[in-house]
Parts: sequence; structure tokens; C-alpha cells
Amino acid sequence: MRTIAALDVNRYLGTWYDIAHYPNRFQKQCAGDTSASYSLRDDGRVRVLNRCRKADGRESVAEGVARQVGGAGSPKLEVRFAPAILSFLPMVWGDYWVIDLDEHYQLSAVSEPSRKYLWILSRTRHVDAAAYQALLARLAAQGFDTSKLVLTPHASTQAAPGR
Repeated sequence: MRTIAALDVNRYLGTWYDIAHYPNRFQKQCAGDTSASYSLRDDGRVRVLNRCRKADGRESVAEGVARQVGGAGSPKLEVRFAPAILSFLPMVWGDYWVIDLDEHYQLSAVSEPSRKYLWILSRTRHVDAAAYQALLARLAAQGFDTSKLVLTPHASTQAAPGR
């Protein structure tokens, strides 16, 4: 699996909306409005705040931390949602590899080496249909089964105005 060449973490910070993903246990309770917000911590790591709306209307929030693996500019991160006291355990860290990212940092795909997980993230809840289809083609070329992707409720892919 190929990652992007380099990641500017400061440009990646902010809120990303889940447009589509492989079904997973982490998001089983989510009924929509799924997002991840990234902000820089004082220790140089990244604060991760995942949110979604459950079927009963309540919000689910999970806070974690991410660290770059391989130095500044690396597109490979590890994320932990377990308590800090357990951070010495390798199994509490999950891979978060940026495998596709447009030059304007508006549309991203994230996975991990086993390809068990895949997320398509956008700065907005709505993605241009042509950009989405082009991303799906690039993911398929990397061997991902894009038919397994589930569109996140309240996210959409739509044609750009004038198309």
C-alpha cells in the first residue's frame, strides 16, 4: 500500500467529515454527522476528537492522540484512544496512514497496512462527484475494494455547479 509522499500536519489540522468508510466496530453506533477534528497539543502530538450522532440523537465523542511515525513530514501516524497510562503498550496504538490527499488538503483517504479499514474524509460534508469517483479509481488501483465503502448518512457526493 502506498502512502502520500509527505504530510504537512499543520495543514491537515482542523475538522474532517467522514464521507464514506469500510464498516467497522468503532462507528457501529453512529447514525450520521461523523467527523474528526485534529488540533496540535503542547507536546507536539495531535489531539483527535471523533464525533458522531447516534440513532437516538445523542452525540458520541471519543478523544485520542496521534503521533507521527518516521519524523516530520511522514504520512504515517499512530492513533490511541486508550488512557495515557496504557500508551507504552504497542497494541493500543492503531495505524493511521494518509494514502491519498489532494493538493489543497480538502479530500483525503486514510487506511492502514492490513487494508481492514478505509475512510474517505473531506473538509465539507459534500464532495464533488467527479472528485469522489477519481479518488475511488485511485483507491481501486491500490487494490482496495471500493464496493465495501458505506456512504456516511448526511454526507453526499454531488456534481459541481455547472456540470
